[in-house]
Amino acid sequence: MSKSSSRRTAIKNIVAGTAAFGATGLLSSLEASAEKLEKTHQLKLKGTINHSVCRWCYQDIPLEDLCVAVRKIGFSAIDLVGPKDWPTLKNHDIYSSMCNGAEISLTKGWNHTEYHPTLIQSYTEHIGLVADAGYKNLICFSGNREGMDDETGLKNCVTGLQEIIGLAEKKGVIIQMELLNSKINHKDQMCDNTKWGIELVKRLGSENFKLLYDIYHMQIDEGDVIRTITDNHQYFGHYHTGGVPGRNEIDETQELYYPAIMRGIAATGYKGFVAQEFIPSRPDKLKSLEQGVIICDI
Repeated sequence: MSKSSSRRTAIKNIVAGTAAFGATGLLSSLEASAEKLEKTHQLKLKGTINHSVCRWCYQDIPLEDLCVAVRKIGFSAIDLVGPKDWPTLKNHDIYSSMCNGAEISLTKGWNHTEYHPTLIQSYTEHIGLVADAGYKNLICFSGNREGMDDETGLKNCVTGLQEIIGLAEKKGVIIQMELLNSKINHKDQMCDNTKWGIELVKRLGSENFKLLYDIYHMQIDEGDVIRTITDNHQYFGHYHTGGVPGRNEIDETQELYYPAIMRGIAATGYKGFVAQEFIPSRPDKLKSLEQGVIICDI
């Protein structure tokens, strides 16, 4: 039985046990109050951090249900959602805080010129879609090295990205390249350190190209997370979380202390989104998501 159905039955029983006069009005009033209470049952978030969550971590939960859960927890953004699912987000007044769908894959990216024709066509199309939908961020990837040296990779990325960055500037879309660890999860990934990523941002020289600083990934490959964020925040346009080791819950079971990291991010004046990107290990995945939001809500 659905919650709304069981609630209505309970209210009818209450009405049946009361005086008959005004029963219909009483039923409507009680139902309205119950619905209002149900809708307003959410965390009282502080507003310092704009929270989001990565869709792929909850693939076994229908997007409609995830949207409802997100609203109930008290925030209103979901990361890594493509055009076909934007109507669902809009139906729930959920923002697509990091759009995807333009990339070929995590391994085939901008550092190899043979992928440029496909990427340029796809990103040109998606930049328009993102802008028309009222969104701002679009993810991209460097791709694997496959024996390529850093300098060649930088030059190739600049050559390709310059073909789309003008349109991104015109449309108000920020292309964000994610920093991924190459030690555990993404062997051979080129954009696996902040030094290389920052050099790419500098060479492109556009406010519409930033790095997605993934805290989980960079803890594995570099560490020194708070200092890195403090010293280089102008190059970072988005943040992802994740527990180290294991990429699970971000609580006391792992080595990072996220409240301090969030305070470091907030101190830079950052006003964008921080998306939870851990894989819940516990049966109640949405409870783990709520816990992660609370931990980061400084």
